[in-house]
Amino acid sequence: MSTKDFIEKDYYKVLGVPKDATEAEIKKAYRKLAREFHPDANKGNAKAEERFKEISEANDILGDAKKRKEYDEARALFGNGGFRPGPGAGGGNFNFDLGDLFGGNAQSGGGFGGGIGDVFGGLFNRGGTTGTRTQPRRGQDVESEVTLSFTEAIEGATVPLRMSSQAPCKACSGTGDKNGTPRVCPTCVGTGQVARGSGGGFSLTDPCPDCKGRGLIAEHPCLECKGSGRAKSSRTMQVRIPAGVTDGQRIRLRGKGAPGERGGPAGDLYVVVHVGEHPVFGRKGDNLTVTVPVTFAEAALGGEVRVPTLGGPAVTLKLPPGIPNGRTMRARGKGAVRKDGTRGDLLVTVEVSVPKDLSGKARDALEAYREATAGEDPRAELFEAAKGD
Repeated sequence: MSTKDFIEKDYYKVLGVPKDATEAEIKKAYRKLAREFHPDANKGNAKAEERFKEISEANDILGDAKKRKEYDEARALFGNGGFRPGPGAGGGNFNFDLGDLFGGNAQSGGGFGGGIGDVFGGLFNRGGTTGTRTQPRRGQDVESEVTLSFTEAIEGATVPLRMSSQAPCKACSGTGDKNGTPRVCPTCVGTGQVARGSGGGFSLTDPCPDCKGRGLIAEHPCLECKGSGRAKSSRTMQVRIPAGVTDGQRIRLRGKGAPGERGGPAGDLYVVVHVGEHPVFGRKGDNLTVTVPVTFAEAALGGEVRVPTLGGPAVTLKLPPGIPNGRTMRARGKGAVRKDGTRGDLLVTVEVSVPKDLSGKARDALEAYREATAGEDPRAELFEAAKGD
C-alpha cells in the first residue's frame, strides 16, 4: 500500500466507529465484522474476502495506539485524505495531484526532493523508496555448550566460550547490497512480516518470504553475504556460569547473542552445561552425597568419624552405637549453592567395611565374639515373615 492510499483510507469508516472510539469499541467492532466477512464463512465470495482484508487492515492500524496516533496526525495534516488548499489557491477548479506530493517528481526539481512519501513512508514503515526506514530487527539467539568439572558446577566458574553467529556483513555494512543501497521490500513494505488469516477472525504474521524477514531487498547483492546482509562471525567471550548449575541445565544470557540489525537489540545466548563426575561426591538436587566406610567396631560401638567436604575442611560426625549399614546422616550447609545463596546439605551414607585380611589377634577377637553371640540369629525374623506369606 502506498503512503497516499494509507492516508486517504478512512479506517474509522471501515470499522464503522467514530473517531473518538475507545480501544474496547474498536475491538468489538472488528470482531463483529471479522466474523461476518471471514472467508471461512463466505466460501467463494471475493467481495467478502476483500472486505475482510480491509477490516483486518483497519484493525491493524486503529488497534495499535502508536499507529493510530500517527495515522490521526497524518490525516489531520493532509485534511483527512485530501490536501486542502487555503483561500486564494486557485478557486473551485483547483487541480492538485496528490500523487505528485507523495511520489515526488523527478522533473520538477521541487523542494520535496524524493517526495514527502519518503518522510511519511519512514513514519509508517509503508514507503517503497530506499530512504524509507525499515523496522529494527532483533539479532538471532545463539546456543552453545560448555563442560564444567563437578567442583566448578557447585562453586560457579568463569569460562571462555567461543561462539559462531551471524553478524552484519563488513563488506556491505550489513545492507546486503554491494553499493550500500538496498530497496524496501515491496511485499512487506519494510516490516519484514506478512499477515495471514488463522480463522476465527484473528490475524497472524509470518516472516516475509521475499526478503526473509529483513524488510530490505538488495538490487545488487553483496558478493560476500549473497544479499543477506549477514555474515558468519566468531568471537570468544568470558561467560560467568552461576554456582549450583546441574548437568544438562540451559542458561539464558540476555543480549549476548547475535547483534541486531538497524539498531535492533542483540539476541540471547543459551548455554547448555555439561558437568563431569567427581570420584568421591555425588549430587541430589541441592544436596551433595558421599559414602563413608566405617569399621565393624565403629558401627557396633559408635564413635566419631571425619568426613571430607567439597572444597572445605572435613567435618566430624558422631555415630550412634549399633548404626546399621546404609544409614544416611546429614551435615548441614555443606552441599551445593542454592539460587538464594544458601547451601544444601551433605548426605553421608555409612558403609560398614569388612576387612579382607585379618591379623591373628583380630581373628582371635572375632572368634571370641562369635562364641559370645552364638545364640543370636539375625535371620530369624526373616524366616518368620516368609512363612506368613
